[in-house]
Amino acid sequence: MRPILMKGHERPLTFLKYNREGDLLFSCAKDHTPTVWFADDGQRLGTYRGHNGAVWCCDVSRDSTRLITGSADQTVKLWDVQTGTQLYSFNFNSPARSVDFSIGDKLVVITTDPFMGNPSTIQVKLIAPHPSDQTSDSVLTIKGPQGRINRAVWGPLNKTIVSAGEDSVIRIWDSETGELLKESDKESGHQKTISSLCMSADKSHFLTGSADKSAKLWDTRSLTLLKTYVMDRPVNACAISPLLDHVVIGGGQEAVNVTMTDRRAGKFEAKFYHKILQDEIGGVKGHFGPINALAFNPDGRSFSSGGEDGYVRLHHFDPEYFSIRM
Repeated sequence: MRPILMKGHERPLTFLKYNREGDLLFSCAKDHTPTVWFADDGQRLGTYRGHNGAVWCCDVSRDSTRLITGSADQTVKLWDVQTGTQLYSFNFNSPARSVDFSIGDKLVVITTDPFMGNPSTIQVKLIAPHPSDQTSDSVLTIKGPQGRINRAVWGPLNKTIVSAGEDSVIRIWDSETGELLKESDKESGHQKTISSLCMSADKSHFLTGSADKSAKLWDTRSLTLLKTYVMDRPVNACAISPLLDHVVIGGGQEAVNVTMTDRRAGKFEAKFYHKILQDEIGGVKGHFGPINALAFNPDGRSFSSGGEDGYVRLHHFDPEYFSIRM
């Protein structure tokens, strides 16, 4: 697989997201400027200018007309995908860490960090059909657990919200009442900060990556631990293949702890595991620093990774990949 190197960010990557058709790839980084690329050849289409801080997360509506981004500048912004026009800005008292559109795009779940005495929160906002009707009112606010909530996503049929973060516990909330329905077990669950959370295409299961050097697969309804994939370094990012029984996991030591031996030893590869058998299938090297973001194209025929080095690497799978036998 020859990667396509996409250099458009000045700072480390934080998040990657494909649109539903898989022809566009959106990237977020610490350089304040979300960017959109052609997912086929890596050509940069444009940028979304308006944030004044690191952009931590993004999501794109089902019809690819709207982009939503969450930033350390204490705002969540709604954009017109095609023109790059800012349609609305939700303002908060603390950095916005995670954003996720509901099925149908009528709601968005946003998490905010603990900051200046404010606790972390999970907030649900209505998305108006027309930007002129948009308001900042929250339909639901859940005062979060201790520490930062790194990710919150919608469960099946928008009935639940799944959250995870610094306290290493996964929680499932009722999306209407805000009631806590389930928590992951301390013994079988992660032991350190959960950095990433990725839903399967049908939302029946999800994958979490943690600083405890493991990724875990969970049943979305029962929060039963299904599988564990063990690495030799902290996990920053993970993704589930929509086509094959594969997961991809990436990470690395924090930038301050990285040595030259880490680089030479290829500690920054994206590793593929068999989702059911939990065996390592192979790895893809290339980044000069920890991998912070991973995403599969919805067609399952390519994937992209974003690193501390500021590069997005786009990989189209070779035909042999689809005939791997375990």
